[in-house]
Amino acid sequence: MEFWNSTTESGFILVGILDDSGFPELLCAAITALYFLALTSNGLLLLVITMDTRLHVPMYLLLGQLSLMDLLLTSVITLKAVIDFLLKDNTISFGGCALQMFLELVLGSAEDLLLAFMAYDRYVAICQPLNYTILMSHKVCWLMIATSWSLASFSALGYSIYTMQYSFCKSRQVNHLFCEIPPLLKLACAGTSRYELMVYLMGVMVLILPLAAILASYSLILFTVLNMPSNEGRKKALVTCSSHLTVVGMWYGGASFMYVLPSPFHSPKQDIISSVFYTIVTPALNPLIYSLRNKEVTGALKRVLGKRPSTQANL
Repeated sequence: MEFWNSTTESGFILVGILDDSGFPELLCAAITALYFLALTSNGLLLLVITMDTRLHVPMYLLLGQLSLMDLLLTSVITLKAVIDFLLKDNTISFGGCALQMFLELVLGSAEDLLLAFMAYDRYVAICQPLNYTILMSHKVCWLMIATSWSLASFSALGYSIYTMQYSFCKSRQVNHLFCEIPPLLKLACAGTSRYELMVYLMGVMVLILPLAAILASYSLILFTVLNMPSNEGRKKALVTCSSHLTVVGMWYGGASFMYVLPSPFHSPKQDIISSVFYTIVTPALNPLIYSLRNKEVTGALKRVLGKRPSTQANL
């Protein structure tokens, strides 16, 4: 292990999952495939939502923002990891590390908040349908989007600056796939226990509070759905909400493990696997989960690609 006393001159060495794997080439190919899947699926979903005016409603505007966040998040993490592996150079500059941390925190925190807003949208649509156009107007929808980005940006800026003001002298090696707060704090010269508590509280506020709001929304939705007289309406509501809950489970599971579970309860390797799951795997699967079971999205995709559904072709 290499020890050094400078924080800004030498930078860091990222020792991630590709370096510790018994089959690094195979794992790199799998991660690259997941990245291209995320790039293609999120890109297509963004294209469809942007070009098809029928999808210019709050539910799909929020979904488009989710795709944008996923696309940017996986690009920030995956491209660097794959290029480093291919070039056999895992170094990252001090400024590059700070920037990567900031972007990951912005995109991750914004997605936490956005998923809660998406749950609220579904709650209003199913439980308060007569008030939907008032409670979820386009103005309210864009306010939700702006709130997600702005709060996440302010929080990420503060935590990134505070983290990088430490002197790192224990080692240059970051036992992680990318620059993230918990692994970096292990390299700090000074004590970090108080700041680790702040990071933990941030995890609770940014992860657990939105998750609680999501669970509350879906509890009310489930109660309403079970009392629906129409089987078709009940089935449609359950299909839509089950897609969202699947995404919520995958995202919050990995992120909560990293930021909420106390550090003595997980190892560096578990941290890496958890981070890979919510920064690489989840962004690749989210568009598939939403689109494959959504007839409006698949129909819009066919219209945008010039392949209209057969029912419309016969009209």
